[in-house]
Amino acid sequence: MKVFTRRSRLKGTLTVPGDKSISHRAIMFGALAEGTTTVHGFLKGADCLSTIDCFRRMGISIEEKEGTIYVHGRGLHGLNESIQILDVGNSGTTTRLISGILAGQSFPSVLSGDASLNTRPMKRIMVPLSMMGADIRSCKDNDCAPLIIRGKELHAIHYNSPVASAQVKSCVLLAGLYAEGETSVTEPALSRDHTERMLRSFGAKIRSEGNTCTITPPQTLYAQHIEVPGDISSAAFFIVAGLITPGSEILIQNVGINPTRAGILQVCRNMGADITLENEREEGGEPVADLLVRRSELHGTIIEGDIIPTLIDELPVIALMACFADGETIIRDAHELRVKESDRIDIVSRNLHAMGADIIPTDDGFLINTTFGKEEIPVLHGADIECCLDHRIAMTFSIAGINADGETRILDSSCVDVSYPGFFEELERL
Repeated sequence: MKVFTRRSRLKGTLTVPGDKSISHRAIMFGALAEGTTTVHGFLKGADCLSTIDCFRRMGISIEEKEGTIYVHGRGLHGLNESIQILDVGNSGTTTRLISGILAGQSFPSVLSGDASLNTRPMKRIMVPLSMMGADIRSCKDNDCAPLIIRGKELHAIHYNSPVASAQVKSCVLLAGLYAEGETSVTEPALSRDHTERMLRSFGAKIRSEGNTCTITPPQTLYAQHIEVPGDISSAAFFIVAGLITPGSEILIQNVGINPTRAGILQVCRNMGADITLENEREEGGEPVADLLVRRSELHGTIIEGDIIPTLIDELPVIALMACFADGETIIRDAHELRVKESDRIDIVSRNLHAMGADIIPTDDGFLINTTFGKEEIPVLHGADIECCLDHRIAMTFSIAGINADGETRILDSSCVDVSYPGFFEELERL
């Protein structure tokens, strides 16, 4: 358990951990490539370590030396059958992406995770993989893990995804590495594109047109050196902290600002935030910058439509930010929040309401009302926060706690290690 009280003047410079999405993919694609892939800046959080564990169980040598991860790839057909269940922990990314790879192997596999993971929906990948000829089923016939995947020969499809989900898109594209013909995915809105960017760097033939991405099976993937930028989803907590905490100025260095991930920056600007991008550059095909964040007078906004997939993981802390913005903020088209590590619409609403916020949950988002004069600041009060073992909820309400009267207690705080080991120490340092 962690306890927070009101603070002011967050000041300093920090570098957030490596991007979780890119770290997962670097291990997976490195395992399927010929040669040794080196990964600098890898996120050593629990989710990404689950990915490493799964590939080690399938015969891939992965080692760390002086902070760099070395993945000794064995090619597209170099994986071996694991004699053990592949334990994906709490990682939905590991589960959904690795399923696409396993569907085209010559051996069977069983995937299972923790109690939370094994309640999350997997039908969204089971449907397109089955359309490609895969043999994939839910052990409990509830469309959730544990999953049994018996590798088979696959055929290409054009899949019209009902959801804008990088995990679904990536699963299908990775199965497409093993399918006969061109496999394509069309989304209702463009989701994050780390898979496409990185697979191209490994030598895969991928083209993107609008919301459609198409892959042609390559003969070989080639090992790469991957520089993992800081995760904007982790930076989001310090962005919001800097914007709402009086007297604050924070420089967050080396943050990935991929446009399919950086919706939070646009929303912050729409709300009047003072955020400056410095030292913009490109590293390993990904745009990167340093973010200078200063305390700002914010106003309400509407967040909806195509921007939602670019900030879906940041919506809990954006909802908190809206409690410090003058006027009404409406968040909608975010039903995906209900099937994350927790039902984030429900848990964010309950916890913010317990702290005194005027927040109404909807089926696909929130209505947040805050009205205050220029000489006033909104007041939240401390509360006991149940996180349901959801790392983003724990970090969101830590930021709430330093901007609330009284004590805020994060009851299951250790879950932050999933994506940000050292988060609490970093916050205390600032």
